[in-house]
Amino acid sequence: MQEKRKSPDETTEGNSPSRLIDGRIAELGDWRGETLAHVRALVRQADPEVVEEWKWRGIPVWSHGGIICTGETYKSIVKLTFAKGASLEDPARLFNSSLEGNTRRAIDIHEGETVDGEALKALIRAAVALNISKPAGKRTAKTNATQPKGDKASAPVLLSGGNPQIAKGDGDITVQAYIAAMPGWKSEAGRKLDALIVQTVPEVRKAVKWNSPFYGVEGQGWFLSFHCFTRYIKVTFFRGSALQPVPPVASKDEDARYVHIHEHEAIDETQLSDWIRQAAALPGWVP
Repeated sequence: MQEKRKSPDETTEGNSPSRLIDGRIAELGDWRGETLAHVRALVRQADPEVVEEWKWRGIPVWSHGGIICTGETYKSIVKLTFAKGASLEDPARLFNSSLEGNTRRAIDIHEGETVDGEALKALIRAAVALNISKPAGKRTAKTNATQPKGDKASAPVLLSGGNPQIAKGDGDITVQAYIAAMPGWKSEAGRKLDALIVQTVPEVRKAVKWNSPFYGVEGQGWFLSFHCFTRYIKVTFFRGSALQPVPPVASKDEDARYVHIHEHEAIDETQLSDWIRQAAALPGWVP
């Protein structure tokens, strides 16, 4: 059973959940405290927008769009319980406990054991993506037609053309949820495009709006977005007509220009990076 706590209340006046978690780590004072501090750091690295909570008479909880996981400490283990773990892919096989249920999965860490940090961060990001995806129960007949059969009930909905339906939000984690939900080859192409944008504009601002990732510069508006269609990814430069050379695909909006990315076509990263650099320097689009 879980150890009795000195501060059983869900919240204590003057103490935020984060401070209460700090106190728990200090209170343990052994390998369990060190392990809890380590996994907490990994959670924060994976999702800088994570919310720390203190629930159920003294259990650390990390949330974003719903509970990601809890951090329970027992005499011989530190247990990370993922609220929707049964719906997550776990290629590194971190889950080693609570394997029989249809909802939760857990990682039990014993003294002397280490956790694969990169695999755990990937699991955290996947849990966030699942939390902020539109619940499958709200699908329409149109979206049901494009959702592959056999997908788990909580998988992101794919709209017409296979574009993921992702709740709007600011920050990298929301964009990564969209990219993870892009179908087939488009997901890897999306990751490469996102990485190229960050490499070219390190201080880029990110958000998901209208089921599309948006990239901008603080105080200047948005300079680029992309969206999945059946046979390609459409990259929109909102001020594309001002770029040199002009991106190849015209738009009904005289200011905008498009680049289409198709499967098996090599991306000219040098040209694309140059367009991104030019676009980020121009006044952006403000909805």
